[in-house]
Amino acid sequence: MSQSIPTYDFPAAAGGLYKALIVALTAAGIETPDLEARLILQERAQIGWGDLIARPNLEVGATALSLITGDVKARTAGKPLSRIYGRREFWGLPFTVTDDVLDPRPDTETIIDLAIRRMPDRAQPLRILDLGTGSGCILTALLHEYPNAQGVGADISPAALALAEKNAAANGVAARASFRRSDWFAAIEAGEMFDLIVSNPPYIRESVIPALSPEVRNFDPILALDGGADGLEPYKKIFAKLFCHLKPHGLALFEIGFDQREDIMRLGRESRFEEVNVHPDLAGQPRVAEIRRGDK
Repeated sequence: MSQSIPTYDFPAAAGGLYKALIVALTAAGIETPDLEARLILQERAQIGWGDLIARPNLEVGATALSLITGDVKARTAGKPLSRIYGRREFWGLPFTVTDDVLDPRPDTETIIDLAIRRMPDRAQPLRILDLGTGSGCILTALLHEYPNAQGVGADISPAALALAEKNAAANGVAARASFRRSDWFAAIEAGEMFDLIVSNPPYIRESVIPALSPEVRNFDPILALDGGADGLEPYKKIFAKLFCHLKPHGLALFEIGFDQREDIMRLGRESRFEEVNVHPDLAGQPRVAEIRRGDK
């Protein structure tokens, strides 16, 4: 039996519409219905939180109401708002997102936060490498924080690289960023060294992908999710060359899966790195592996 598609008859008054959106999103299991209802109203009707409080009877036009109805149908079917509107905020910066790249998520901001804590001198002329750059969000955010840094974004997808370059330009760091088509370190020349190497590689075991939430399984590219049979294949490739491209005293930060702490620490030790630590995200889940190279 096919699943019935909900129908909506939303009121035109902003206040009532806001409440109805929350009800519809809540019924679909959306985790933050209040926030998403406000985002939808802001996007389609240019109605902000102040308007909802001061002018709850403000009427939403028929065109905007039709667009909102379509958005809710797509959202309750699992499509993230970032995919519907084609953009996502990351580290307070705007990024265009497409079907070719992973949707940037707040958990990944842990990499930026940790980099700043470990390298607090923002004036450093760092060389940064972002492996599997995707939308370019990590590299762009780091270049935004380190105005004297230069960065390289590497990705195997030409479409992702084009988008990353566009996002770097939109956020004012294009002059300090370059992008290369590369299968991890493949296009990084021998002898190229970096102060900071970062990555959010695919780390989900292929057997787990069918059980992911619809908004991940159906809308994030499989290339950005599939970490192979054990979820560790990208890390094995990265760690095989990491020592050769990380400067003495350099820092590497990688996002990891919640259950990969011990495996990542083992891979780090096997790759000649004595300092390997794992840090939690805001929810307390293991999120970022920190790897430091000594002075040799």
